[in-house]
Amino acid sequence: MDRRGLKKLIFVYNADSGLRNMVMDSAHKIFSPATYECSLCNITYGVFSENSIWKKFRNETDIEMEFLHKDEFAKTYKSKFGHKFTFPIVLIESTEELELFVKTEELNKFENATELVDLIKERVNIL
Repeated sequence: MDRRGLKKLIFVYNADSGLRNMVMDSAHKIFSPATYECSLCNITYGVFSENSIWKKFRNETDIEMEFLHKDEFAKTYKSKFGHKFTFPIVLIESTEELELFVKTEELNKFENATELVDLIKERVNIL
């Protein structure tokens, strides 16, 4: 991928925003982690705090990132781009459009933050 066209990465969680949803998601992670439906949440956040490997990468990279819940994504981007996506997902906003960067199926296979960080580095050529 040529970084010149990269404006930002957009991470969309398979969860809705709001305090109530956050509490429900945390409870789901504790009591039934195997059925929790947001692998991106599991990779980047534990039950109560951000994953340290992910946080270090996020703070040290110069890639602009935006983090949205699926309801926030729908409000911000749906009318602008009109794409239908499954969630969680990572998109790239280039100078012209939104493109798929990491699809749901890939995120669902990751077991930890290191795998996601390595894939991002590989795909934006920042090894």
